[in-house]
Amino acid sequence: PKQIHEIKDFLLTARRKDARSVKIKRSKDVVKFKVRCSKYLYTLCVFDSEKADKLKQSLPPRFERARPLKKFELEALFVGQVLMAVCYSGGNAIQVFRRFVVLLNFLNTDLKV
Repeated sequence: PKQIHEIKDFLLTARRKDARSVKIKRSKDVVKFKVRCSKYLYTLCVFDSEKADKLKQSLPPRFERARPLKKFELEALFVGQVLMAVCYSGGNAIQVFRRFVVLLNFLNTDLKV
């Protein structure tokens, strides 16, 4: 691991071709920006929260979602897509709800409806 002391150097490192991900770790005193490159993990410590917010906005757009989705987020996306598919099939609200429940039971999900 390597520590970077200047914001400019960190942004240049984050824009390199071998930079894979950026993780942001917040505590009450400091915000740490960690960029994973092919050889090293580079860390920048920012003690001013306003500067940290500006730095977060100036990161390259490919790092907007560096973390994978959590289980409940995936379930919410899945349920939303199923509900949209059932709603587009037409019918009144009761028919749509019944089809939604039948489809969820068919898919054997653990969701309580």
